[in-house]
Amino acid sequence: SGFVNGLELQGSETQAIIQKTYISQKYTFTCAPYRTPKDMASESAVPSKYLRPYAERSWFGRWWLRFSQQTVGRIIRLWCQVRIEGEAHIPLKGGVLLASNHISMLDALLIPYAVMETRGMQIVWSPAKEELFRIPVVGRVLLSWGSFPVRRGRGDLRTMRRIMTLLRDHRMMLFPEGTRSPDGRLQQGQRTVGKFIYHARPVVVPTVVSGTNRILPKGALLPVFRCPISVRFGPPLDLQHYYDQPDSKHTAAAIVQEVMQAIADLQGAPPASRE
Repeated sequence: SGFVNGLELQGSETQAIIQKTYISQKYTFTCAPYRTPKDMASESAVPSKYLRPYAERSWFGRWWLRFSQQTVGRIIRLWCQVRIEGEAHIPLKGGVLLASNHISMLDALLIPYAVMETRGMQIVWSPAKEELFRIPVVGRVLLSWGSFPVRRGRGDLRTMRRIMTLLRDHRMMLFPEGTRSPDGRLQQGQRTVGKFIYHARPVVVPTVVSGTNRILPKGALLPVFRCPISVRFGPPLDLQHYYDQPDSKHTAAAIVQEVMQAIADLQGAPPASRE
């Protein structure tokens, strides 16, 4: 078991999404065929209006996406020294996974902002812990940019199904470590992310965020002014050799370890090893 973007994932629950049928003592879950985000609205405990970002709903939604992105960008660039690198590595079409380290709750805003700033006004989907959506303004922006809340500490089959579906044809951001690093150093990746990659087969772009954990240091009352922060996107990974291997824990672990190594190479620090 482990956490991915605040969602607790148990092995049996993962198989409920990935295999055709999972049988427990009480329930039988059958995986639905490919469904669009609009189709999934009726399946989720999250209000349906939040499953389709504003940009996909109306002219006002498209205006809001651009307005909020520009507003957040002005605030970020006023308060911080921002550097974005390697954006050309992000494909413009198809399923894309931005696999990033995680050092601050601001990462969930900074990465989508960096993508929209450099690669056009396209949604970057992301599961995020529900506490973030209770923050005034920030929660609304996250929802409109494609984030959706998950219940921390609970298995959420619908959220897992949504992740698998979106990874096939959309951009998605995941933090393979599962939670924020307490000291900024790269932690061990969660094997379930390897499972997602194995079955959805998106283009995986390693991503590194730096400096966001220094904007508001522990014990500080005010953010640090002009703090340097950066987002770096690396070359897409070639993971094709794993897809001919058996669907197993070993394969999933090997995939996520290669992803974490790529993140570490961008970051310049070794990843935590699996014991």
